[in-house]
Amino acid sequence: MRTAMVGMMTWMLVWMLAWPAGAAPVRHDHPIIGIWRITLPDGLCTETYRIRADGTTLVFSNEEVAESTFTIADKPDKDGFYKEVDTIVKDNGKRDCSGEITKPGQPVTNYLQFHPSGNLFLMCVDRNLQRCIGPFIRVRGLDI
Repeated sequence: MRTAMVGMMTWMLVWMLAWPAGAAPVRHDHPIIGIWRITLPDGLCTETYRIRADGTTLVFSNEEVAESTFTIADKPDKDGFYKEVDTIVKDNGKRDCSGEITKPGQPVTNYLQFHPSGNLFLMCVDRNLQRCIGPFIRVRGLDI
């Protein structure tokens, strides 16, 4: 019995250490899971987000490649917004579509509102549509 308990505790410790810091699993049918693209208004740059159910994201933006962990509300609030907190954990140090170089480690809170189709969303600074970017458009047919 003791050997089985030690084995189980060891397995749990290894599993916890392998889990990305700040990442939390998301239900498999959450609307955020998938591949999303946003094109800047000038049409010259596109960002692609691979958002996974394990609470991690891989982002391609201009020359930048970044990895992040995130948490997101399981359901929208009364106004239809999902609170999301994202933290860049790795970045290749190259410029993104805005010309900036992202520094890892700073959590950013946004509020997402999905179109009823589930194929578009807006990312907003607050729980309203006054300061948002988007639409982020779902990309179908590619593996996450």
